[in-house]
Amino acid sequence: MTTPELPGASSQQTVPHQQQQNPPMPPSYGPPSTAGSGGNAKAKKQRNVIGLVALITAIVGFIFACIPGALIIGWVLLPIAFILAIVSLFLKDKSKGMGIAALILSIVGTIVGFVVFFSVVTSSVDEALGGRDTTVAAPAVEAAGNAPAGEKPAAQAGTRENPSPIGSVVESKDWRVVVNSVTFAASDAVAAANQFNDAPDAGSEYILVNYSATYLGDDANGQTPAFVSVDYVTSDGKTVDRFDHSVVAPDAIDSMNTLYKGGSVSGNIAIHVPSASADQGVLAVRPGMIADKVFVAVK
Repeated sequence: MTTPELPGASSQQTVPHQQQQNPPMPPSYGPPSTAGSGGNAKAKKQRNVIGLVALITAIVGFIFACIPGALIIGWVLLPIAFILAIVSLFLKDKSKGMGIAALILSIVGTIVGFVVFFSVVTSSVDEALGGRDTTVAAPAVEAAGNAPAGEKPAAQAGTRENPSPIGSVVESKDWRVVVNSVTFAASDAVAAANQFNDAPDAGSEYILVNYSATYLGDDANGQTPAFVSVDYVTSDGKTVDRFDHSVVAPDAIDSMNTLYKGGSVSGNIAIHVPSASADQGVLAVRPGMIADKVFVAVK
């Protein structure tokens, strides 16, 4: 005989069954989830020891690179700092700030080191070849001439605007140069000096500049007057030297003759200049390879 089910009996039996299938979860006491705030929090980066060493090395190298007598130490330390800085930038989970600073400082320090180096070299060459201290003195005859009473010498003599007169003594530490004379319309004399000399271009002519060069330095091996230059500057500011039209001048100066202290040589150079304004230019005299120029009149 079947027992009739009471109303609501099925639902009462189902509830305990569901509770057994899905037991309640115990409460969580861990840290709150960050899923709703953008993902997992990043761990704090560790100190980059290599970057710190690179930065210290770069600072020390930069300091030595600024000292002329200790350049070599800076040049050793700065490349080391550069390499360490590069390595530090590739370390995982390490701070990069000191590595970047070391990289920049090592590059800047190297540039500064080269600037200091070339300054030292320039100064050394300056000392070896006579320096830039060029002086000019007017000819003795003119200096003792009958100048009006109270008249002062022209300011800044030896400039292109106010050239020194012919016969002025242009002198540096190692060389003394004196322009003795300038001869215009010397094309025939140049042609007669050597059959292979080229004729001047139309509208141009050769002039002859006669000058003396005396060696004043102490080099035991001597030096040649090739370190001395005498160029022509046109009225419109263009420089013309003896090699623009290379010809053999009559009584040419021997610029390859080795001179010792007190030794002197004199002679001519031929310069190809515009005929219409030949007497309107000036001579640029340089008594040594890196000495300052002094401008001398052509008449």
